[in-house]
Amino acid sequence: MGLTEWAYSLSESLLSDPLPRRWAHSLGVAKRARSLRPVLGEDAELLEAAAVLHDIGYSPAIATTGFHPLDGARFLRGQEGADERVVRLVAHHSCALLEAEERGLRQELESEFELERHDLVDALLYCDMTTTPDGTQTTPTGRLNEIVKRYGPDTIVGRFIQRADPEIHAAAKRVEERLARVSGGDQPM
Repeated sequence: MGLTEWAYSLSESLLSDPLPRRWAHSLGVAKRARSLRPVLGEDAELLEAAAVLHDIGYSPAIATTGFHPLDGARFLRGQEGADERVVRLVAHHSCALLEAEERGLRQELESEFELERHDLVDALLYCDMTTTPDGTQTTPTGRLNEIVKRYGPDTIVGRFIQRADPEIHAAAKRVEERLARVSGGDQPM
C-alpha cells in the first residue's frame, strides 16, 4: 500500500464515523493538495498524505491533549510509525505554534516536532485555509471568518486564528504566486 492509500484509509477509519464533517473537510483539503501537484514535484504525494491526515487528532480514539495537531502527530509517530515528514506537517499545520502558545503547549510542540520545509508548510496551510468544514473550496478570508464565527472571537481558537490571519494570507499569496509562475499566470485559484 502506498503512502496516500495508507493515509486515506487511516484518516477514514479515525474520522468518517465519529466526525463525518471533519472527514469531509479532510477530503477537501486533500483535493486541494492534489491541485498543487504542478508546484510540488516529488513532494506531491507527501503533501496529499499530510492533507488527508492533518485533522486526525480530533478523533475521539486518539485525542489526549485536546490540541489536535499534537495529538495527531504523536499518534502518527508513536502508533503508526509514519513518515517523519508527514508527522511534522501534521504537527505544524496551519500556524499550529500560535495555537499551541495559546494552550500553553508551544514548548512541547517545538521540542517534539521539527518544522518541515516552509514551502510545504505553506502549501498545507493553503489547502486547509481554502477548504470549508464541508470540504468545498473557499477563500482564506472566508475560512478565517467562518472559524471565528464558529468558535467565537474570545476563545482559544478564535484568538489564535485572529493572530494567525496575517501569516495565513501571506502563505496563501506565496502559494498562489508559485502556481501562477508554473502555469504562466493563467491558473485561477
